[in-house]
Amino acid sequence: MTHPDHDSITAALAESGVTLAESEIRDLVAGVLAAPEGRDPDAWMTLVAPHLAPDAVAALHALKAEIAARPGVPLLPAERLSALREELRKRGIDGFIVPRGDEHQGEYVPPRAERLAWLTGFSGSAGVAIVLADKAAIFVDGRYTLQVREQVDTASFDPQHLIDAPPTDWLAENTGAGKRIGYDPWLHTVAGVGRLERACKKAGAELVATDGNPIDAVWADQPPPPISPVVAHEERFTGRSSADKRQAVADGLDDADAALLTAPDAIAWLLNIRGGDVPRTPLPLGFAVLHRDASVELFIDRRKLSPDLAAHFGNAVKIDGPDGLAAALDRLGAAGKRVRLDPQRAAAYLADRLSAAGAEIVRGPDPCMLPKACKTAAELDGTRAAHRRDGAALTRFLAWLSREAADGRLTEMDAAARLADLRRADDLFRDLSFDTISGAGPNGAIVHYRVTAETNRTLAPGGLFLLDSGAQYLDGTTDVTRTIAIGAPDVAPSAEARDRFTRVLQGHIALGTARFPKGTSGSQLDVLARLPLWRAGLDFDHGTGHGVGSYLGVHEGPQRISKAPNSVALRPGMIVSNEPGYYKTDAFGIRIENLVAVTEAAPLDGGEVDMLAFETLTLAPIDLNLVDIGLLTAEEVAWLNGYHRRVRETLTPLVDDETAAWLADATRPIG
Repeated sequence: MTHPDHDSITAALAESGVTLAESEIRDLVAGVLAAPEGRDPDAWMTLVAPHLAPDAVAALHALKAEIAARPGVPLLPAERLSALREELRKRGIDGFIVPRGDEHQGEYVPPRAERLAWLTGFSGSAGVAIVLADKAAIFVDGRYTLQVREQVDTASFDPQHLIDAPPTDWLAENTGAGKRIGYDPWLHTVAGVGRLERACKKAGAELVATDGNPIDAVWADQPPPPISPVVAHEERFTGRSSADKRQAVADGLDDADAALLTAPDAIAWLLNIRGGDVPRTPLPLGFAVLHRDASVELFIDRRKLSPDLAAHFGNAVKIDGPDGLAAALDRLGAAGKRVRLDPQRAAAYLADRLSAAGAEIVRGPDPCMLPKACKTAAELDGTRAAHRRDGAALTRFLAWLSREAADGRLTEMDAAARLADLRRADDLFRDLSFDTISGAGPNGAIVHYRVTAETNRTLAPGGLFLLDSGAQYLDGTTDVTRTIAIGAPDVAPSAEARDRFTRVLQGHIALGTARFPKGTSGSQLDVLARLPLWRAGLDFDHGTGHGVGSYLGVHEGPQRISKAPNSVALRPGMIVSNEPGYYKTDAFGIRIENLVAVTEAAPLDGGEVDMLAFETLTLAPIDLNLVDIGLLTAEEVAWLNGYHRRVRETLTPLVDDETAAWLADATRPIG
């Protein structure tokens, strides 16, 4: 490749009024390359200057291409493990714990923080590895039990179940007296470190915080921190000003003087900003301190801030770089402040720093999480509108699939690409909300399957196709799963598949139609989605529902629906998924997912308790070819016909005539 002339780059940028040194621009471009590419691949150029001449734009394109083409320094997986063990030996550490996370403990992380994937090859969204001198293990939950064995060298890492055989148990059994087990205090929560300390103590070992991450020391081509433009999110989408949110949250701090905010989604919600530092979620990575007077100190890479943010923030939001956080914590300590900190979400480093500085830590949940989860009227209206448009795109896809898949030539990648293209046609579309799960046949049994060139299967007639997908729109976030019988009705699905699908549908209906008293948590409702499967001796090894944000995370808390205990009551305005499933290894997977909003239930004659209910937001046909009508009750048939009538009436005006004809048949009344 011909490298751009450095003098010409400097000259071209100078003509557009750019005063940054070339080294600064190179560092910025490297950070841009370490962030996901958004809808507008040139949006980052506004961070160089608001208005650039064509020559300057061309120069930046050339510079970006040059930096992107630099060769990496790859190591084979076995070499990576050996290099880490050698680094641990140099540091006098007998083992090291490698979580899948970053300093913010979030699900979606930038390439720089993909340490678990770099070390093991495992690309799932949850997991942890423990490396000792003579053995190593990797822990994943039920979503990834198949995937981990496909991606990881099991001769080097012994796969374990994260819930049934947790890392703490493994540590207690496999470490010995006098052993020093290292951890990066930035990558473990306060609560998590407590559990690890107890496990090590049980074995007579010592848990040791490392100075810097040993993986970073051996990862020669580790990407830099990401840089993506941070922009204001308009109040017409949020329904509340940032000033109103800041005041309300500050008023709820009770006896704390400040709250340390470590979750980027909480900060994005509080300040009405969005970014693009991590895949599929519009997050700007940073930390913040909210004070009792509703002022905020935001610690973020200044290079990411769009020019108009100063006016958006006003005088109550002070900006400092990431390096300023430690000094701010020290100031809080020196002043003897009481600081609210979420032990389930905050890095142990932060608590240690505050305590060492003299601050009093008030343990409690992130004060932004609950108000963020209870959507405003504007957010609910926006997500309803987003689901209508998203449903139309998905329905156009399903109609296309029915025409194109019957001959057995379509692949999982073809299907995912086609659906993404249909969604991108929406003016408010900004990204997918997660990598589409496009699983044909046995790949559908891998709960969080991600198609690759090596695993790409054709959609075989007579088989099942599981499609879990969603999008990020400016007015809402979507997440929907449909299981489709390929080639039906020409090639009928098996009786077993129809039985399992219908039981999943029954659980989906039972949960979606539930009425429940105020104060009920999702854990109390989880059984409704599983009972039809339990009656047949079946189950699924994942949660039934997760919270969903408003143009934020497709997975958010604090609410959820699962077997795992959760004391957070469901409240009006919360959005959760309803997604029971069934998975037969090496055969097929089934899942039906709609998003639902918690609403006030209409009162009943004689009722004495205030009740809540669910409003189904997702609009897309459920494959009738997989329904065994004989298993359904009259009430379940009525629900399915009513849901399909609503889908048909809502989406028909939004699709073309050919799709409308397909939709009419796909939503025909049954029974």
